[in-house]
Amino acid sequence: MHVFNDFVGKRVHFSFEKLPFGEEPKHVWILTRYQHKWIVTKHKQRGLEFPGGKVEAGETLKEAAIREIREELGGEAGELHYIGQYKVEDQFPFIKAVFFTELVKVHSQEHYFETAGPLLVGGQLHCLRMGEEFSFLMKDHVLIHALHFWEHHLNRKG
Repeated sequence: MHVFNDFVGKRVHFSFEKLPFGEEPKHVWILTRYQHKWIVTKHKQRGLEFPGGKVEAGETLKEAAIREIREELGGEAGELHYIGQYKVEDQFPFIKAVFFTELVKVHSQEHYFETAGPLLVGGQLHCLRMGEEFSFLMKDHVLIHALHFWEHHLNRKG
């Protein structure tokens, strides 16, 4: 279990295990790639970030991830790979499941819900994520641990 403070000072617990906190997460966050680049969404207030959100009633974690990708990126998810879960200690603590997928297709759509739609990002996300155009959600160690997992377990380019 990795424990650290996030970009806004809240305590975060991150684990690669399933159900490390004893309950099913109610949120998802998905690292997404398309055409050999990272694909993020531009949240209207927070800036560039990976898609994610709440699990709706009756949805599985994977169904929620697929829906969020479609809503926020206009994307069609490929195979979803589980990475881990993290819990943020807050007045109302919450748990998010983290996934990775390579998108099969991206469609233009009229509405991207609370976002301004997709943007492809090339280069080293480890460094780029600290730019002012990126959301605070991209700046803590959850992303670093998830990228490390992707590089060592899911990146099939070599």
